[in-house]
Amino acid sequence: MKLLIVTPTQGHYGGMEGFVIGLAATVRAWPEFDVQVCFKLVGGRELKNDLKEMASGLNCPVNYVYSCDFKLLKLIQWADIVHGQNASPDIIFPALFLGKKVVLTIHNWRRRDFGLHSILWGVGAKLVHRRWYISKFVWNTWESGQKAAGSECVPSVHHLPGVWYPPAERKGFLFLGRWIENKGIEDLVIAYSRAHLDPVLWPLTLLGHGPLRPAVQSLIEKLDVKGVELPGFIDEESKAKRLASCRWLVAPSNTREDMGVTPIEARSAGVPTIVTRDGGLPEAGGDSSLIVEPGNIQQLTEALKRAAFMSNDEYCERGERGRMTLKDYLRPVEFYRESYAAVLNGRPQQNATVA
Repeated sequence: MKLLIVTPTQGHYGGMEGFVIGLAATVRAWPEFDVQVCFKLVGGRELKNDLKEMASGLNCPVNYVYSCDFKLLKLIQWADIVHGQNASPDIIFPALFLGKKVVLTIHNWRRRDFGLHSILWGVGAKLVHRRWYISKFVWNTWESGQKAAGSECVPSVHHLPGVWYPPAERKGFLFLGRWIENKGIEDLVIAYSRAHLDPVLWPLTLLGHGPLRPAVQSLIEKLDVKGVELPGFIDEESKAKRLASCRWLVAPSNTREDMGVTPIEARSAGVPTIVTRDGGLPEAGGDSSLIVEPGNIQQLTEALKRAAFMSNDEYCERGERGRMTLKDYLRPVEFYRESYAAVLNGRPQQNATVA
């Protein structure tokens, strides 16, 4: 079975790119599949080294193309089944015209307007053989009423770190993500300064990088906040250790987050989370998380204080509950193996998730 996994990209390594790389690595080990990966650069973006480096370890062909590149059409023509990320018309319509089976993982909530681009995305999503939405939040923005046949909620988490630290060895709060507007980093710094926690016992680590870094550094200096660490970009192994060894993971977004990978990774390590009621974050954090309203610095301050003074019994119960409930939230990777085969053989979808 010839499988093409194709995704739009802005050239950087991110969550969607990581999902594609992880999935391709697994599919490559299934003997009945021949797989290729295609990164389609959009908006005139250039390929960055971090994406090339992360994809370099794949033991399968990796292609980099631009929108409307003839090479993309040749790759689609090669495939039996095309697994697209989001509903890109220049992938869906050529694939269907050529008689290919098409499945989609839809990562982004739908911005509805009357432009041609939005209309083509909506039509294309309806025509494919399977639609896998990464959260119920995203699903409901595409299918607000009756759910279509062939649609499911399937979080796009392919690999979890698998690192564990005993609760007694964990320390402080951790933010992990790209430093861009509306991720709530500045809100978190302000809330942390107002919580007046012991900076030695309760340090705040801001992990990642991005264009907002100078503004955040200036805010930390202006508020004279102690206990904030800025390690910058670190490798995957170090990131997993940081995540598993923090006491709480904090995801304070105010941007209609599509899902939230880091709360899921934290839950897998038994680390409870503080999340905002933003998009798919409450789903990712689970019912063991502390939830605050997006942009509400006072609530975030109180949540940090509550987390710091929580009893050890309650803390451990929340961590274990978050970890155990992941079994019902995530799908095993064999889901894709069975689904690809079912689509190619014309079998109907089974056990659809209810939004």
